[in-house]
Amino acid sequence: MIRVDGLTTRYSKRDPEVLRGVSLSLERGRIGVLMGPNGSGKSTLLRCFLGLMKYEGYIHFDDQNVAELSPKKRARLFSYVPQAYVFPPSTVFDAVMMGRVSRFLFAPGAEDKRAVMNALEEVGMVGYAARNVAELSGGERQKVAVARALAQEAETILLDEPTSNLDIAAEANLLRLVRELAEKRGLSLLMAVHDINLAYSLGDRFIFLKEGKIAYDIPKEEVNATMLSDVFGVGIQQIDFEGNLYFVYERSEI
Repeated sequence: MIRVDGLTTRYSKRDPEVLRGVSLSLERGRIGVLMGPNGSGKSTLLRCFLGLMKYEGYIHFDDQNVAELSPKKRARLFSYVPQAYVFPPSTVFDAVMMGRVSRFLFAPGAEDKRAVMNALEEVGMVGYAARNVAELSGGERQKVAVARALAQEAETILLDEPTSNLDIAAEANLLRLVRELAEKRGLSLLMAVHDINLAYSLGDRFIFLKEGKIAYDIPKEEVNATMLSDVFGVGIQQIDFEGNLYFVYERSEI
């Protein structure tokens, strides 16, 4: 289980707090969704998991205090898929192999190469292994980023708006692929997503941030238009269509 207790951070001593006393938990194998307005602290929270931000408070993975772990051990717990990964010039195979760096000393072995090919197969990119990653489309590059995270074989995948630069079809396909792979491998996901309806179709637990604090930390079944309106500061309605719940802006907000 991931458990965050009283996490507070800022970019420098002179800056205001970005996160203020954040506490949450996520069980193994579950999909947690981070939502909130721009600047509410979603990306900052993920950066704390990765060890890229100093913070007060605690992040625990089971009985381990994450702050006390070496980068190599932390990489066994968390892999990362950013908004748009900037890969250095390389083949797709080598780009995914970068996810295995924490697993070998000087050069990758047979096990590392198998892990890379398995990850590429799972995202449907085996045929692209020898391609230059710079020549791929945005959706294809994000699949490579997901493969890289899978090849790392971490316990949890952190995703920070991984579909923000994709079209609607690529966005939906990528996030559904990630969910299917997480379920197949028994992984936990913690992802920051903007699209309310897409997030609702994927998530198990929803953590809403507002002004650096947890506004709501609830299971999917408790998400409603009232709390969404409160978090985002706009009128939102919920519509039940053929047994599925959807959220839309009120007419006055358009």
